[in-house]
Amino acid sequence: MLFNTRTRRSRILIAVATAAAAIVAVAVTLALTVTTYDHTSPRAARGKASGTVAGDVDCRKAKCVALSFDGGPSPTTPKLLDILKQRHLHATFFVQGKGHISKYPDILRRIADEGDEIGNHTWNHRRLTDLDEDDARQELSRTQDAIEKITGTRPVLMRPPEGRTNRKVAKVCRELGLAQVLWSVTAKDYETTDSALITERVLDQTHRDGIILLHDLHKGTVPAVPGILNALKERGYTVVTVSQLLAPAKPQPGMVYRP
Repeated sequence: MLFNTRTRRSRILIAVATAAAAIVAVAVTLALTVTTYDHTSPRAARGKASGTVAGDVDCRKAKCVALSFDGGPSPTTPKLLDILKQRHLHATFFVQGKGHISKYPDILRRIADEGDEIGNHTWNHRRLTDLDEDDARQELSRTQDAIEKITGTRPVLMRPPEGRTNRKVAKVCRELGLAQVLWSVTAKDYETTDSALITERVLDQTHRDGIILLHDLHKGTVPAVPGILNALKERGYTVVTVSQLLAPAKPQPGMVYRP
């Protein structure tokens, strides 16, 4: 009898311990997955906005997708600009400071002069979530200053390196007047030079109101762009900048926009 009693107690203790562990695991999972910053989608932002849209594309009516490029300007960027210009299209370029803006100011100036949109992608491409507020602010403000010096305009959009953001980063962005832009389509073009594969990955993931992320500095990306644009047109998409995708809503500083 004593043996049975002890066995039952052991089983009960094991069951309680197992249940407690499960509760802790769920709590940890929720803590990791619940966002701690304000975010919305381009479609939701448009839905809350009123007024007219400047230009000839209204993404409330058209089947839009935003095209964006990170990490430039680079020696490959002029060819990309030629492709966009020939097709009368515009993209959003999230540019990086060290080794890019500082090295190719004329290319950055051309991006602005041809009507493409410029966003901030930090100076050193450091994870902003790993930095304290002062260092994160420096990464962004230094890039803002450099872009303004060359183009005469300060960006209102930024893209956090690796898409990593949190409440601290949002606070810094609000102070600097920057909205945060994530993405819904990535070709992972940093891991392949296969232009056909890059094209396939983009087209497989693209949906209305999406944001495409590419890197024009990688070898296989720019050669893939004509095929991507041809296929998107055949599927009825209108290629726009991020700000066009949001319009008539205006980018809100600190807000994270993700499709």
